[in-house]
Parts: sequence; C-alpha cells; structure tokens
Amino acid sequence: MAKKKTTAKKRKVLVEAIGEAHIHASFNNIIISLTNKRGDVISWSSAGKLGFRGSKKNTPYAAQLAAEDCAKVAFEEGLRKVKAYVKGPGNGRESAMRALHNSGILITEIIDVTPLPHNGCRPAKRRRV
Repeated sequence: MAKKKTTAKKRKVLVEAIGEAHIHASFNNIIISLTNKRGDVISWSSAGKLGFRGSKKNTPYAAQLAAEDCAKVAFEEGLRKVKAYVKGPGNGRESAMRALHNSGILITEIIDVTPLPHNGCRPAKRRRV
C-alpha cells in the first residue's frame, strides 16, 4: 500500500504592529513565542531548537540567542510592540526580554503568569545531592 503524499498548506498569519511575547522559562529549556493579539504565532524559538543540549539549554546566553532568533523573524514581518507574558522559574527570563528589546521590539508591559499552587498536590520528596 503506497503512502499518500500530503501537502500541508502554510497558513498566513495576520501581523499587526502590536502583539504578545510569551516566554516560557523552565529549568530545562526556554521557549519564546511572538504572537499577534489573537494569539496566532508569528515566530517562535527555543534553546533546544538552536542546538543547545543538556544543562546549556537553561542558561541566560541560550535564552538571549533564542529571543534574538525569534525577534528577527517577527520584526521583518512587521511586529514592533509587545506585551510580555513570562512564565516559569528558569534562568533566562530577564535576558530573553533584554534581547527582544535590543532587537528593536518595544516591550510595553511585563506580566508574570507563573502558575502558583494554592496547596494543591503534595510536593516531591526533597532532593539529595
């Protein structure tokens, strides 16, 4: 049985001058997504996508390079101002925002959306190193 060849259409995202920057900084990786006001992703990047492996993925330098890579594509599309939503406890939060600003995208607002438990699940046992 022969495989069907599917051609995926690349959907065109409406890019306005004002959008949102979602920065997800975990202990293992950092993911940066630049979206329009509706939440459609214009460009995204991560430390893993750029070739960082292991413990180098959660460094501020990796976050800086990921933000520059993401911002370059979005700036060419026409994105100029963003509202930054930062989530997670990772290292590269500030350096990612600084790199976005240095690449020409103005950050108008910074909002921390890190989820906080209201004493939900029992935490994992203490780590012994």
